[in-house]
Amino acid sequence: MVQKAKILLVDDRPENLLALEAILSALDQTLVRASSGEEALKALLTDDFAVILLDVQMPGMDGFETAAHIKRRERTRDIPIIFLTAINHGPHHTFRGYAAGAVDYISKPFDPWVLRAKVSVFVELYMKNCQLREQAALLRLQLEGGGGGKAAVGDAKEPAGLLAELSARLAAVEEQAEALSKQLDDESADAAAVATAAHLERKLTGLRRALDALEPGTGSSPSVPSQN
Repeated sequence: MVQKAKILLVDDRPENLLALEAILSALDQTLVRASSGEEALKALLTDDFAVILLDVQMPGMDGFETAAHIKRRERTRDIPIIFLTAINHGPHHTFRGYAAGAVDYISKPFDPWVLRAKVSVFVELYMKNCQLREQAALLRLQLEGGGGGKAAVGDAKEPAGLLAELSARLAAVEEQAEALSKQLDDESADAAAVATAAHLERKLTGLRRALDALEPGTGSSPSVPSQN
């Protein structure tokens, strides 16, 4: 069963959090509330998130400062951040949001359909990366436990059968990634989303090469592609 992605909603006003939950509930993912920057950073210590919706105007630690802390942490620096703000101070204010590491900057009141579409792109990218990590874990199991013609540890299948299953699963992920990339091109999506999709495709290509090299008769033992 595919695990749901977690989306972090950060706003000091309960009514705004409620509105975000109403808009994003159709995505059928796990929505996590945080009423301050400090609470958001605490949630990020233990959970992995597909995307963060971060209010700019908050008492104490505002959105810009919260984003700076998120980007300094190795565990969280790559999580996409969408800034939400009720006011627009012009290009300089928007630039500050992008400089803080945001992938998008949306002024309230925003179009619910647009916000949901933007969030769904990052959720899809997150899910594809999770699938890729699963395939890589299976490949490591094969490389570490399948030597000498024996089946992988904890797996009753012969190496050839396991390789065929891995290849089929990877093909499904490749097909989904290709469809997502075409969707991003068609919709003229954000540059950050396009770059993330391209990075995912590169990792898929590396994993495909590793699997191909494991086919009988290749005579090589490739290393598993890095997940960084």
